[in-house]
Amino acid sequence: MTILVLGLIIFLGLHSVRIVAEDWRTATRARIGENAWKGAYSVISLIGFGLIIWGYSMARQAPLVVWSPPPFTRHAAAALATIAFIFIAAAYVPRNRIKAKLHHPMTLGVKTWAAAHLIANGTLHDILLFGAFLVWSVLLFRASRRRDRAVGTVYPAGTTGATVLTIVAGVITAHIFATWLHAPLIGVRPY
Repeated sequence: MTILVLGLIIFLGLHSVRIVAEDWRTATRARIGENAWKGAYSVISLIGFGLIIWGYSMARQAPLVVWSPPPFTRHAAAALATIAFIFIAAAYVPRNRIKAKLHHPMTLGVKTWAAAHLIANGTLHDILLFGAFLVWSVLLFRASRRRDRAVGTVYPAGTTGATVLTIVAGVITAHIFATWLHAPLIGVRPY
């Protein structure tokens, strides 16, 4: 469990710099240069992510059950995960109404993904992993919205076509991931 926690601290800690130290981030990027910042950020992120994967896989070998979710939570989690994929697609499809309205759909996608997995999993390592990502995404969303207000960020209006494309892309990607990738990569069939 220690490796999982260390990975979460490194990965989410690094991804929290904009939440807690925006001025330091800006000054450091200016001092060392954009490419050096991105390189260091990428390497540290990969180390943290690797530790999360390693720690999580080790914790799954001897799980500590905190609570046993009822069977219906798997269906609720699948529905929420599909919504999370739609939010994530909204971060990349230009001029969709979801991004125009919510402004930070990637963060909302992470939040929804984490909540979905928290309701359907009751082991300590699941609670640590998904709970940490849920708390982080709530804090990041709040900080991002505050930053938008401070600088007067205006998001372009969305179009119907882009919004439909976003929803279709999210649903198809969720289906592909749940049907063919979740079990081989994660070791669990979502439904």
